[in-house]
Amino acid sequence: MSQVNDVVIVGGGFTGLTAAYVLSKQGLKVRVIEADTEVGGLAGTFEFNDGVRLEKFYHHWFNNDIHVPELVKELGMEGDIVTLPSRTGMYFNGRMWKLSTPLDLMRFTALSFVDRIRLGLLVFQVRRVKDWKEIEHLSIREWLESLAGRRVYKVVWEPLIESKFSVYAEAVNAVWMWKKLVLRGSTRNDKGGEELAYFKGGFGRLADAMVSAVRQAGGEVTLGEKVLGITADGGHVSSVQTLEGNVEGKQFLFTTAFPIIADIFGDAAPQEWLKRLRRVRYLGNMCLVLRLKRSLSDTYWLNVNDPGFPFVGVIEHTNFDVPENYKGSHIAFLSRYLAVEDPVWSFSDDEYVDFALEHLKRMFPEMERSWVLEHRVWRSEYAQPVTERNYSNYVPGRETPFDNAVISTMAQIYPEDRGTNYAIREARDVAKHIAGKLA
Repeated sequence: MSQVNDVVIVGGGFTGLTAAYVLSKQGLKVRVIEADTEVGGLAGTFEFNDGVRLEKFYHHWFNNDIHVPELVKELGMEGDIVTLPSRTGMYFNGRMWKLSTPLDLMRFTALSFVDRIRLGLLVFQVRRVKDWKEIEHLSIREWLESLAGRRVYKVVWEPLIESKFSVYAEAVNAVWMWKKLVLRGSTRNDKGGEELAYFKGGFGRLADAMVSAVRQAGGEVTLGEKVLGITADGGHVSSVQTLEGNVEGKQFLFTTAFPIIADIFGDAAPQEWLKRLRRVRYLGNMCLVLRLKRSLSDTYWLNVNDPGFPFVGVIEHTNFDVPENYKGSHIAFLSRYLAVEDPVWSFSDDEYVDFALEHLKRMFPEMERSWVLEHRVWRSEYAQPVTERNYSNYVPGRETPFDNAVISTMAQIYPEDRGTNYAIREARDVAKHIAGKLA
């Protein structure tokens, strides 16, 4: 009879993989079960027809993130970290504005001189917030309008918040925005420009390196296997159920989105707890990856602040990582957040490409359809947890109604927003917790 696993981990994103890596290094028998055919979750990768590989959803990390580089170093791959300056901008009122440095901000004549000063001072006002719970009862709009005024909010922030949070734009609390501004303000170099980091060959290589390390330590990582339910006896989980059979374990870690966890636990868990999981709402993301003959602009990160455009940003990846790494082609990600009830969610890939390119051509009139060498459309139903007012009062914690099952997801890294850096941080913490229970 096969040995019972010490730890069974549901989900092969960066939280699940990092926890598996940490625990298997301690000599524990670990099994990771991932429903997708690729590991990495939202940092998963794909290949174009000629084998060029990159992320399904754009990725980088900030130069003040510590957990990603720590992990990379531990895996002996620190030579593969590239730190690069990033060029950011805004598309507003039919034109591009550079917004990478304080000087760019002073040239941003879409705002009056006084409003430009107010926008510039926002960084300092944001740093004055020491306890985020003080602003958790406010919406982003209520908080930013009180700091920078209505006009600054209307031009700079409102289009981004509405694109990002769709039907929940007025519900998201100010802490989300506060954390973003604090983080971005601290990634500037001495000239006021922003520097970002990337992993050579993409985050998929990093995920693969962890899978190899887990397997070398005697652990298992299975792909394309969906967890359908649990077998529990009172307050104790004995196994998770898959189409391939039951997987037994002593401890269980669930790292998928809350609605998926609620479906897995189903009738085996108290209704009150399941209701708390389902209380947290999510937005989906549609990401169109374009492989182009020519570059669209010299900007890496272009926020789209014109209402009526179907994406929140145009991220031209090859203005960050060089085109030579993609056989000379140019890569652009068009990112759109939306509720899955939105009619656009059910567009076929071809319909969505036609829809998006029509709008992209409005931004870049010289662009021709013939520039597009290849494209892919990726969807993630639970891409963005919606942190509504007083989120900390209702978001479920790590513990479950079962003594040997815990959860660690992107909805729980609050007050931070989801990101690979925090997935790694949380995974190390939850791995320590699980190892303690097994000891």
